[in-house]
Amino acid sequence: MPLLRAGTTTHRRAARWRRALAAVVVLAATGTTLTAVHRPAHAALPPHPVADPVHYWNDVLLQIVRREGGAPGPMARAAAMLNAAIYDAESSYRLKWKGGISSEPYIHAEKYAGWVEGPDEEERVIGRTAYNILLKLYGGTQTAFLDAKFRERFGTEPTEFDLLDVTVVNKMVTQMTDARNGDGSDDARVYAGTTEPGAWRPTSYPDMPDASCAQHSQAVAPYWGLVKPFALTSGSQFRPPTPGLYGTYEKLLASDAYKAQVEAARTAGADKPTARTPVVNRTPDQEAAAWFWANDNDGTYKPPGQLLQATREIATARGLNTYQNARLFALVSIALADAGIAVRDVKFQTEIDLWRPVSAIREGGLDPEWKPLLKNPQGVNVNPCFPAWASGHATFGAAWAGIMKRYFGSDAIAFSITTDEPRSPVRTRHFTSFSEAAREDAYSRVWLGVHFPWDADDGLTLGDRVAGHVFATKLRTL
Repeated sequence: MPLLRAGTTTHRRAARWRRALAAVVVLAATGTTLTAVHRPAHAALPPHPVADPVHYWNDVLLQIVRREGGAPGPMARAAAMLNAAIYDAESSYRLKWKGGISSEPYIHAEKYAGWVEGPDEEERVIGRTAYNILLKLYGGTQTAFLDAKFRERFGTEPTEFDLLDVTVVNKMVTQMTDARNGDGSDDARVYAGTTEPGAWRPTSYPDMPDASCAQHSQAVAPYWGLVKPFALTSGSQFRPPTPGLYGTYEKLLASDAYKAQVEAARTAGADKPTARTPVVNRTPDQEAAAWFWANDNDGTYKPPGQLLQATREIATARGLNTYQNARLFALVSIALADAGIAVRDVKFQTEIDLWRPVSAIREGGLDPEWKPLLKNPQGVNVNPCFPAWASGHATFGAAWAGIMKRYFGSDAIAFSITTDEPRSPVRTRHFTSFSEAAREDAYSRVWLGVHFPWDADDGLTLGDRVAGHVFATKLRTL
């Protein structure tokens, strides 16, 4: 539906309609008489607003992620809470005014009280739900930003009374926050590692200093694998068998398979040739792909954010409507959230917390000068501060691709997507299938020098299994 511009006749008429109806319907819905407070609009809507409210509020989330930084797991959890709540809110609107819904809600769709559909009601149900979910997640630091984005969308203050808060929005927000309370996402325990060869350790070296990864205790989100999933039974439900095949670091390092993995990472992921690694086995296109998918540093929208942006670009190209967008974004976000939990289970909750290639190559005596291609904004070679096995990028990418190919009923769909990674030499890349994009995302980490090939392979398998479970059990077609 078209948005209401602040100060227009339509906007004033809508405000009068809401105030006139408020007392009657609030009394009927709650048994309580409330005073509707109207505040004048403070800002006009932009001349070219994002048409779909699902896209708009996901854009807001990505802007918050760029502002906040941090680990991808919490960001994916926030996206799942946002989009599952939006989907239930949109389902409630359609259940009330559009004759029903075609797929089941995530938690519950409310056929709320009301006698006539209000102006711009679908937009308001979604927007007010999204704003309040994000406020609960980021209100400590981003309240002013969220208020500004609300005013940008509606031309009114978020504190202005809206009857829909009473009849449906508060229920959507409450049921989602209640479902996630106590899910383990606030576990602040730190990692206590070892210096046994093969075990992950901090990757700050004198010639590549990284103050953010100088101690074991700085490992990022070591207990995220124990967070309650959105669809899986546990983070370990689809745990790949590979780490358990060895059981000990000694057996792992003695295996021919491990030695082959180290050599592959050494030649494909080196920043530049050295005396002991004279050849870098990486094409210019692979290096471009490595940076295209990176999004490691704060200030980018992180790996889940890139996949949400890709979802938007593909949904726009294929002309999805608001209800279809709400379902697609909810499925993608739930899969990304559970992928983030599942891959952290592999990294920290299995027998092998595998060290990064730089540790294997340097401390294994192969090449003391070797550095990965990945760099921070200051140009210093760095590594993500957590174990290598399995790859988070690979798991996220496969979970995304798994939902997309199941949602659209085909993997063989051509599309183009973008990146906001500042070091990427290209803004856009083109793919002929979702699986092709996921595989490139996975192997981009080998070309950046921060993962072994089996990290990518196990991540691809894990992510697709997560996606299959999410699609088979959540938001199913009725």
